[in-house]
Amino acid sequence: MLKVYLDPCTVNCRKVLAGLDLMGAPFERVHVDYFTEGHKKPEFLAINPNGALPAATDGDLALPESNAILQYAADLNGASQHYPKDLKRRADVNRWMLWEAATWFPSCYVYLVEYVVKPLLAAQPDESIIEKEAPNWHRLAGILDARLATSAWLSGDGVTIADIAVAAPMHLHALQRLPLGEHPNLKRWMTEGIEQLPSWQRTQDAVMNALGPKQ
Repeated sequence: MLKVYLDPCTVNCRKVLAGLDLMGAPFERVHVDYFTEGHKKPEFLAINPNGALPAATDGDLALPESNAILQYAADLNGASQHYPKDLKRRADVNRWMLWEAATWFPSCYVYLVEYVVKPLLAAQPDESIIEKEAPNWHRLAGILDARLATSAWLSGDGVTIADIAVAAPMHLHALQRLPLGEHPNLKRWMTEGIEQLPSWQRTQDAVMNALGPKQ
C-alpha cells in the first residue's frame, strides 16, 4: 500500500490528501511535523533528499513531488475518471499540473507567506512584496479565468487531479487575501466547484487542526 508522509498544513500535503480522497485511493498516512522541521530529519531525508513535504513510498519506490504522487496513485488505483488514459486528455491534465508547480504555486505562495505564514510567526506582512507580485498573479489568474469561462473544470466536464493541483496553492484564499473577485470564473470554480467537493471539505478540518493555535 502507498505510504504518504505529510503534514496537512502545507499546500502540497493538502493537495495530496484531497486528491487521494477524490480518487478513493487507499494509503497509510505518516505524520511529519512541518513546524518542528520533521522534514529535515535524517529519516525523512532518506526518502526525499530535497527535504520537502510530502513524499510517498510504495515498496522500494520513494516518490517525492505532490503531483507525481497523485499521478502514480491514479494509475495504481485505476482512477481514469480523474486522470484520463486518453493521451490528449492526459496531456491536458499534465500541462496544468506542470503549470501549477512551475508558475502558479510560486505566485500564490507570495500571498501565503505574507498574509498567513508571517502572522503565524508574529511578523508583519510586507505590502511592497505583494504589490510587486500582484501584476503577475493577476496575469496568471486571468489565464485560469479564461479557461474556466468555457468549462466547469480545467480539463473537460469532470473534475480531475489537475483541478486539485491548481486549487491547492489558493486553498486558504481568504486568509491569503487573494483578489478572486476580479476573476469571476476562477472564483466560481473555487467556491462553487472545488470547495463543494466532499474530498476537499473532508481535508479542510485536517488543515485547520494542523494550523491549530498557530493560526
